[in-house]
Parts: sequence; C-alpha cells; structure tokens
Amino acid sequence: MPMNMKKNDNCVIGIDYGTDSVRSVLVDAGGNQLAEAVHRYSRWSEGLYCDSTQNQFRHHPLDYLEGLEHTLRDVLSRVPEQTAGRVKGIAVDTTGSTPVAVDQSGTPLALKEKFADNPNAMFILWKDHTAVGEASEITGLARSWDGPDYTKYVGGIYSSEWFWAKMLHTIRNDESVREAAYSWVELCDWIPYELTGKTDVHAMKRSRCAAGHKAMWNEEFDGLPSQEFLNRLDPLLEGIRERLYQQTFTSDCPAGTLSSEWARKLGLSEEVVVGVGAFDAHMGAVGGEIEPYYLSRVMGTSTCDILVAPYDDLGDNLVEGICGQVDGSVIPGLVGLEAGQSAFGDVYAWFRDLISDPAESIISESELLTEEQKAALAEELHEKLLVILSEKASGLEDVDTGIVALDWLNGRRTPDANQWLKGAIEGLDLGTDAPRIFKALVEATCFGARAIVERFQQEGVRIDGIIGLGGVAKKSPYVMQTLANILGMPIKIVKSEQACAMGAAMFAATAAGLFEDVREAMASMGNGFGKIYEPDEEKAAVYDGLYDQYRSLGEVVEERLELNQTIKQEQNE
Repeated sequence: MPMNMKKNDNCVIGIDYGTDSVRSVLVDAGGNQLAEAVHRYSRWSEGLYCDSTQNQFRHHPLDYLEGLEHTLRDVLSRVPEQTAGRVKGIAVDTTGSTPVAVDQSGTPLALKEKFADNPNAMFILWKDHTAVGEASEITGLARSWDGPDYTKYVGGIYSSEWFWAKMLHTIRNDESVREAAYSWVELCDWIPYELTGKTDVHAMKRSRCAAGHKAMWNEEFDGLPSQEFLNRLDPLLEGIRERLYQQTFTSDCPAGTLSSEWARKLGLSEEVVVGVGAFDAHMGAVGGEIEPYYLSRVMGTSTCDILVAPYDDLGDNLVEGICGQVDGSVIPGLVGLEAGQSAFGDVYAWFRDLISDPAESIISESELLTEEQKAALAEELHEKLLVILSEKASGLEDVDTGIVALDWLNGRRTPDANQWLKGAIEGLDLGTDAPRIFKALVEATCFGARAIVERFQQEGVRIDGIIGLGGVAKKSPYVMQTLANILGMPIKIVKSEQACAMGAAMFAATAAGLFEDVREAMASMGNGFGKIYEPDEEKAAVYDGLYDQYRSLGEVVEERLELNQTIKQEQNE
C-alpha cells in the first residue's frame, strides 16, 4: 500500500490534438484527473487556409504551438504549485495523417516569414482530400511494378488522407515549398520534437503508429518504400528517403526530456520525460482500455476504429481494405489494426448547417432583434438543432421510413478507401421531413460502421464487442442506440470524458518508467465503462433488410462514378 501511495503521488500530462482544439489533462498515476485545459485553434476557427469546396483543410503550426503552451500553463495553474515537481512525463496524441514540410532543423516552413500565409507550407489535416489523384497513382504503381506491394500492410489501397499522397501533391503543385522542404514530418512526431528542443530533423524519433499505418513503413521493406519505387512514382521524390527515416518507435519509448526552454516556460523540471507520439484514436483506444478483439470506435467528426490481436492469431492474414495492421502501433506486443469512416459526426453537422443557414441569415438581417438577441438566438439554434432532430427522429414509429442514405459525404475511408465517392439519399417524397432525413443519415453512418465490422469478420478477424468513445459516443444516445441496433451488438461507453488524452497520459507514465508496460498503466489508470447500449432485437431485424438496401445503393453510386470517370477520361483523350 505505501508503494502504491508513493507511485500515485507522481503525475503525468496527456495532450490530445484534435481537429478543432487541443486539450491537456494532468493526472496522477492512479488515473485521477487533477486538471484539464482546452484551447481552440484561433486561425482554424476563422476558417483560414481552408477551402471545403476543394477539400482543402490546413492547420497553421502557430495554432498548435499556442495551444500547447496555453493548455500546459493552464493545467499547471489549476493545481497547487508543488504539483509541478511531481510531473514525471508528458505524451502527445494528434490527428493523422497530418504531415508538414520542414527544413533540416525540423522547423515547419509556415513558421518562416516567406511561407507564413502559404497553406502548402502548413500541416495538411487528416481530412484534406486534395491528393486523391496521387493516392490512386500510388495504389496503381504498388500493384503493377516488379517490386514489393508496399500497400499490403495498409489494406491494399492507398488513401488521399495519408502521408505520401499529400507530400507528392504538394511538391507537384508548389515549387517554392518543394525547393525549401528538406524533409516531411507528422504532427505526432513534431510536437514531442518541439518539446524536447531538438534542432536536427534526423534526431526526431518517428512514431511506429504513424509510419506503419500511413507511410507504408514495415520492417519487411527495411523501412519505407524503396527509393526506386519513389522515383518511379515521380522523379521529384529523388533522394527523399534518406531525408526521412528508417527506424520507428512505439509510444512506450521516450522521445527525450523536456528542453530547458519549455521547462522554464512551464515551471517544470528538465528531467520530465517526453514520450514518442501517436495518433489520437490509437492512444484513445488505450485510454478506453482496449483488449484483444474488442473494436474501439473513436466517434467524433469522423471515426477511427481500432482493434488489437496477438501475432500468432493473425499469422500471415492481411485484412484487405482497412487502414493497416502494424506491429505495436497501439499496444507494444500486439498487432494494431485500424479502420474508420471519413465522416461521422460531420454528416450530422452538414445537415444541421444545411437547414439552419437560411434561418441564420434571416436572424442576422432581422430589424426586430438587437445585435445581442441575434447572437443569442443564432447560438441557441446551432446548439439545439441536432438535439431536437434526434428527439424527433427517435420518436418516429416506423423503423423503415422508405428513405436510405449513404454516408460518403467525405468519401469512404474503409472498407476499401475511395475518396472520390459522394453521399446520396433515395426515397424522398413530398411527405419527407427533416427528422426523417436526419434519421436516414444517422442510419447511414451506422451502416458504414457495420460494413467495417463485417469486413473484419469476413477476413477471419473476430469481433467480441464494441467500445465507444469520443464526442458522439458520450453526447448522442440516439446515435449510439441506432448503432447498437444496426450492429446487433452491445456497445459499452468509456467512462472517461477524455479517453484520448488519458491514453496519452498512460503512455507518458510508461515512458517515464512509472509502469513496466502500458498494459500495467491501463490497469492502474483506467476509469472503466459507463452506459451500455443493448440492441433492440425487433429493430435489429428490420435494419438487416435496410442494410441490404444501403449496400445496393452504394453499388449503384460506385458504378455511376466509374462510368462518369470513364466518360471524362475519354473526353479528355
């Protein structure tokens, strides 16, 4: 008991970089959260450097740096001053793949005056799909050339959301960035590098998670794809492999210790260990106490589905159409498998914004309201619309309303990545109202989740249960109950409000030596589960039939897309 008490006196910080904001949590080694702080990215909030019509989404590195300093200072200010001396480790999770061009010192180009307002010199957010053409080229070459198929461990299809496609698209379209870029780094690698004060990009410890799932790194290939393959892809990539990396590290490893500059800023010791970073969903799965064959679904703007399995069980089985299976990418000692949906909560937000935009315009132009009333009413509309739609949709008596939708509003991540795809709705008539359309959209996102579960099962990987975490899982009972009905499986919701940041904290504690391995950290620091959603058997039976309609509609849309692409190609020729 005294030893446990002493261990629990130690503290760690987990940092979670999301799409809209960054969050830091200060916890002790027993998993008790002592403080939390959030910072919304100011430039992102203003819509800077993004163009949704072109699927361009960029983050300025200053948003990340400002958020880092603000949240770390904030969490430390919320606890007694002596607590700072108890902090032993810091670890970071981020969105991904979110790469950026850097110089040899590892500095993102957008931090230089010349590139300060150039979106191509900024971090290319995971949801940026400007590189769909390059992704198709990578897949095609990997399948056709006379060397290894470098996509074999990433599901057989390369995605526009990933590292190489984004790099290639950028250097093809921006000569100034191409000439100034020495190397490229992932956000989850750059933040630990920044905190440890390194000044040579070759000293940066690269994440096994990011490299394996998004950059086609594998020990079988002696690291990244060969320079011969990259040259065939595009001569502009000549020499890039030696300016990147060969070795990767799991997140239980230290990236270094806190630099004197950051230690001075924060009032922390330079002995604080900074762990190797990883992607949010992977650390979130750890924060959600994942176990083998339980599918951990991080459900927010998109979803990222994580599963871990022992090496011996998987053997040589490579699951097609997912986002990779990588040794130690989630929990060292197990294979991590990733899937996900390119839009989940974003689908609901799109519909909310679609129907609220005219009302917001009327409110803003009204002569009956004061400016304060306009702002308050617009805010209330934004906050309550999805709640009201959920209530009305859940109150509909008919499970089958005759309306079926596709969830591909941001393309399809898995199974079988295809970012060219678009959403669709069929079955509309003059009796269709907003709650029925919203219901169909929610069902579409849940059907997309079922397609992922079935792909794992078809490929010989069993699913023993579902773990839900993230904003949608915590805040939308209607969506979660619909998901349970469509999957025909119970969903247990992680109790922690900040599972991703808690996962980062667990890795921080492991890297700092407070635990032998991350599984021991999970056992000590985990907060367990809260609500469990059980499927309604009668509704589940109806959804089996609707799922067949979803798949049929999907086949039609894919066939039409292929036909349109063929016609355009013939016209161009």
